[in-house]
Amino acid sequence: MEEHKQKSPKSIKFGVITLSDSKYRDFLESKTTDVSGNLIVDTLKKEHELVFYTVIPDSSELLLSTVEDIKEQNVDVIITTGGTGIGVRDVTIETLKPLFEKELNGFGEIFRYESYKEIGTGALLSRATAGIYKGTIIISMPGSPNAVQTGLNIISPELGHLVKHVHE
Repeated sequence: MEEHKQKSPKSIKFGVITLSDSKYRDFLESKTTDVSGNLIVDTLKKEHELVFYTVIPDSSELLLSTVEDIKEQNVDVIITTGGTGIGVRDVTIETLKPLFEKELNGFGEIFRYESYKEIGTGALLSRATAGIYKGTIIISMPGSPNAVQTGLNIISPELGHLVKHVHE
């Protein structure tokens, strides 16, 4: 695996979508309350190229159109934050999972395991997942900053490696 990683791209192009009704209202008023989205952007920009960032309300239709808009910009990875819980407005997983040509089950499994070590059985509430859609990796994380940090700890070392395999 280390040999594969060495041959992987050192920098990838990524986009970030935050799904949150309240963060969207703040975003429209130019208020910077999207801690989780900004955490993803700030962390990944250190090594990778941010191509797209937006905050949208919890809406399946808007999520689908935003994913298509980002894909047109040739990103390697789209990361979403928010909408992965079990509430009525949590639509991220139901919207994105049907798009996946291949699911990266390991991300959700490891995410819940790491969350369990941090917060206990409440980790059952997370439906974090990842998959491949038309040559683009989509990673969906919960909306809390702690959950995003957990997710970043899992994916950051593997982004180039994942992109290499998707593009082979």
